[in-house]
Amino acid sequence: MKGSLSKGLLSISPLAVFLLVYLVSSLVAGDFYKVPVSAAFLVAGVWGIAVAEGPLTGRLAAFSRGAGHPNVLLMIWIFLLSGAFAQTARQIGAVDATVSLMLSAVPARWLLSGLFVTACFLSMAMGTSVGTIVALVPIGAGIAAQCGVPEPYMAAVIVGGSFFGDNLSFISDTTIASTRAAGCEMRDKFRANLRIVLPAFVAVAVLYFIRGGSLNASSAHTAAQWYLVLPYLLIIVLALCGIHVTVVLGCGIAAVALTGFLTGALDWTGWLEAVGTGISGMSDLIIVTLLAGGLLELIRAGGGLDLIIRGLSRGIRGRRSAEAAIAGIVSLANLCTANNTIAIITTGGIARELADRYGVPPKKTASLLDTFSCLVQGLIPYGAQLLMAAGLAGISPAAIIPHLYYPFLMGLCAVLSILFDKRTA
Repeated sequence: MKGSLSKGLLSISPLAVFLLVYLVSSLVAGDFYKVPVSAAFLVAGVWGIAVAEGPLTGRLAAFSRGAGHPNVLLMIWIFLLSGAFAQTARQIGAVDATVSLMLSAVPARWLLSGLFVTACFLSMAMGTSVGTIVALVPIGAGIAAQCGVPEPYMAAVIVGGSFFGDNLSFISDTTIASTRAAGCEMRDKFRANLRIVLPAFVAVAVLYFIRGGSLNASSAHTAAQWYLVLPYLLIIVLALCGIHVTVVLGCGIAAVALTGFLTGALDWTGWLEAVGTGISGMSDLIIVTLLAGGLLELIRAGGGLDLIIRGLSRGIRGRRSAEAAIAGIVSLANLCTANNTIAIITTGGIARELADRYGVPPKKTASLLDTFSCLVQGLIPYGAQLLMAAGLAGISPAAIIPHLYYPFLMGLCAVLSILFDKRTA
């Protein structure tokens, strides 16, 4: 038992090394922009390979297996397509046109709350936070520049809203995984989930409305060429139709190219140059994704995730502590996998066992799994959503985190639902 415990703790240590290197170095420097996430992950990756068991070739193979996982590679393809779409759309003036139209049509007071609510319901209809971020962050970054709002703040508005829909949508991967794991109907999970997060949604929407009163968008009231907005409308419509995000982005790139060629804003070589520039702009995110995938596979293979699950499953005395254990297990699993769907799948079995033993309703179990996995996913700088938003806005992922009001309040409401639910024993 002692050997197993030591092995498990050692396997978790690379994650602690990453957090220490990144956070401590940033605090010492007094600036989170000065410490690249990729550099912190490289240090942690070297440490993880050094402390892992087995021959060096086996340890490197495990790291490479994690970096080459299909989920990791899919995210990289999305990064490439997103970068190409964002840069080509910017090149033909689609971003500026969309921003101008929005600022001329929407009162400044409603901009922040309007973007937040749009992100909420767009992600709910699409079932994906990543697709919502791809569609809205470039527009939000343009509005931020026009209105004097810090770009990390505006990115956080959209990222926070994207998690509302991802958490509640009937077609979201996390909803499907959590309801299957808990053995409940989607509609029951939706009601239980909505009861938890609705106060957070209302509070954040009101907060953004109040904050919007200080915005000045007068400088953005310029004539906009409406046809330049069509590529953005196309990707939103295609996403709402349930088409895979890679196909949506591919169609968006083609639409931008066609628009650019017809208007003379782009020629063939100019389009290729813009595509290449967009892809190059995602290089740091791709490196972070590969390093994170490899590091997290070392943690899983070394038994770190199993240790977390076993440790949090002990000492449970009633329904309230069982709910807290379910929340803690999926949160830490998400911390170690950087993927909320995988975290739910990984911990779903033990969560259902705890729920059955201590009388936690299936709908509450599914709600806890989904809510806490989304909470952690929105607060880790190496999660796909923050990496995507940071890449599209040209900022540091860590700079977004302090402004993520909705995930923080969502987590607070979820904790309160465990502590003060009258039906919890």
